[in-house]
Amino acid sequence: MSHDSSASPRYREITVRGSYHEMGRQLGEAERDGLKGFVSLGLQRLHQMMRISSERIAAIVSECTAKTEQYAPELLMELRGMSESSGVPFNDLMFLQLRNQFTPAMADSGCTSFSIGRTASTEGRALVGQNWDNDPALDEYTVVLTRKTDDQPALMTVTQVGLTAYVGFNSAGIGACLNTLPAPSRAIGVPHYFTLRRIFESTSLEQAVDAVRSADRAIPANIMLTTPQGPANLEVTIDNVHVLRDEQNRVVVHTNHCLHPDLIHLNSQFGELIQSGPRKRRMDQQLCARQSGLNLEALKEALRDHDGFPRSICRHQNDDPQHGNWETVFSIIMDPQEGRMHVSRGTPCSNSYEIYEMKD
Repeated sequence: MSHDSSASPRYREITVRGSYHEMGRQLGEAERDGLKGFVSLGLQRLHQMMRISSERIAAIVSECTAKTEQYAPELLMELRGMSESSGVPFNDLMFLQLRNQFTPAMADSGCTSFSIGRTASTEGRALVGQNWDNDPALDEYTVVLTRKTDDQPALMTVTQVGLTAYVGFNSAGIGACLNTLPAPSRAIGVPHYFTLRRIFESTSLEQAVDAVRSADRAIPANIMLTTPQGPANLEVTIDNVHVLRDEQNRVVVHTNHCLHPDLIHLNSQFGELIQSGPRKRRMDQQLCARQSGLNLEALKEALRDHDGFPRSICRHQNDDPQHGNWETVFSIIMDPQEGRMHVSRGTPCSNSYEIYEMKD
């Protein structure tokens, strides 16, 4: 079901500051009930999809924690601070980071994303955005979170409480959106959200790619970026990171299938995720084929598009046996240069875009 219009059109806003551990403590204090609820929902959804013992869950969490200790030990300090102040066990918070490693059905989402270069934007600024199509029950646990620390760029994300990183941008001009990419996966590895957090600690496309490549990854993912070097898309597999660019640095579009020539063969091995092909073609039609500049309103209209309704870019619940309950839970367009995001809480066809700003 869609977001209840009688509720607030805005997400809760939280700002945390200080060391990783201190930011975790502040977030745990602010979102104690939300963290407990999100863990409960995550475990419920996992058990609906597969039979797995608590012992097996604990074993996978332990192995992935060891991998993450090697990759980004300071990020685990944030989770430990969160655990201490909220009373939610550390292993439960770690489970939230890797729950999509248990089964492909728990993957990030089926989404439609784009990155617009400065030359394609009438505002003269780079923009990146997406519709985030997923389980509407996640709305209750979604917040707009700003992290500020002395030795890293400030970071603003739309995220479920407790996640190390999610859709957002940093003060160095790096913005990222997320799409599920059907491809081979494994249960053990550094969870996707830690590599994403490392991207947000980067200041260039090269650093962002290196941040992902250096992780021993467990799942594939698609990451749509705006960077100081222009728009880019990362098709991330467990073995490599393939970068997609537009030669003119104008528009890059992605949905939920592989586009890089080295990966296209995977599309025949994995089922198409919620009409990925038609959504890609429709978004190309709206953005890539447009000769005049793209403005904010044009991008909003593209994200509200109902071609193929209800299995459209603006997705609504339908009778699909596997993902029919998924809908556009939020729609977002980010303007990192201005430190601003425009976010529709719920389907953008029936909810307004609210503005959130990263304040000093």
